[in-house]
Amino acid sequence: MNILVTGAKGFVGRNLVSQLHNIQSGKARNYPVSGTELKVFEYDIDSDPAELDVYCKNADFVFNLAGVNRPKDQSEFMKGNFGFASTLQETLKKYNNTCPVMISSSTQAALDNPYGESKRAGENLLFEYAKETGAKVLVYRFPNVFGKWCRPNYNSAVATFCNNIANDLPIRVNDSSVVMNLVYVDDVVDELIAALSGGEHHEGDFCAVPVVHTITLGGIVDLLYSFKEMPDNLSVPDLGDPFTKKLYSTYLSYLPKEKFSYPVQMKTDDRGSFTEIIRTPDRGQFSVNISKPGVMKGQHWHHTKNEKFVVVSGHGLIRLRKIGTDEVIDFEVSGEKIEVVEMIPGYTHNIINLSDTEELVTFMWANEPFDPTRPDTYFEEV
Repeated sequence: MNILVTGAKGFVGRNLVSQLHNIQSGKARNYPVSGTELKVFEYDIDSDPAELDVYCKNADFVFNLAGVNRPKDQSEFMKGNFGFASTLQETLKKYNNTCPVMISSSTQAALDNPYGESKRAGENLLFEYAKETGAKVLVYRFPNVFGKWCRPNYNSAVATFCNNIANDLPIRVNDSSVVMNLVYVDDVVDELIAALSGGEHHEGDFCAVPVVHTITLGGIVDLLYSFKEMPDNLSVPDLGDPFTKKLYSTYLSYLPKEKFSYPVQMKTDDRGSFTEIIRTPDRGQFSVNISKPGVMKGQHWHHTKNEKFVVVSGHGLIRLRKIGTDEVIDFEVSGEKIEVVEMIPGYTHNIINLSDTEELVTFMWANEPFDPTRPDTYFEEV
């Protein structure tokens, strides 16, 4: 299948092309499209116009993602949106190519402004083209699209806010109560790829991405500022909320390289170290414990707190004893056989480095962060 993507270097185009290449190379296998016979024609504003003739002659499907969003002169809206759509359909007609054509429009096509008028004109042009040629036409009226690789300070408030907050720049919010409907770029790409095999979603005469997120502008800003604070408080977002998960991934894509890593506090003593990595009120605490050769740690129990120990390097022994009994349960552990050992409430426990030369490295998860005012930790030898 030969696929023509116009606007291939734009925000949606770049994301779509990268996933099509993943399908083509066999890296992405979760689509009903065969990558073995897939060929992608990439066309953008800096391409040789002669290439468009070749691509239109041979295309089996066209994604028209080319368009103008913020020109220097408003007259360029019609030229960039309607004008190119006209050139595209005339070139297809020139070669009697009636392959399916998808066009990227906007919910603003329903508005009477220069941008909306140009988008609506492009829609009508394609609808007439479909009537004239019998070609299948898919017109998507996208709401606000957000995700990685979207240019900030252009036409996306989410991209601008992500960029500015990640880079310690000010933002301007005129009305935080404004309600926004957004679609995530990965959901857009999944929908477009589904359209290749006739799996597009229709809403009347138009097509749509089925997953739409609705949130106020103020809600977006609050989330983004909470993301910014997370390296300091060791928190992570509520990833059970789909929009929060997608916005967090988007925010991270705008981080400057000097923020790709951040320090955490290592609590060290003559036994080794203990370092918290993640601390949350509702998803527990994740830490890394390093024990020096021959060292024993622990010797305590909890009423409610549950911990999961995973030794990833070294050779050790984890021991548990139920309070009030003499039976000791032993688990010999090592980085050569990764397993989870539960620290059961009501059992005193310890962990011993059995090596004389190597450190013992253990990942530890607890179902609650440590609270020094109520530690729920009571010394008792195993």
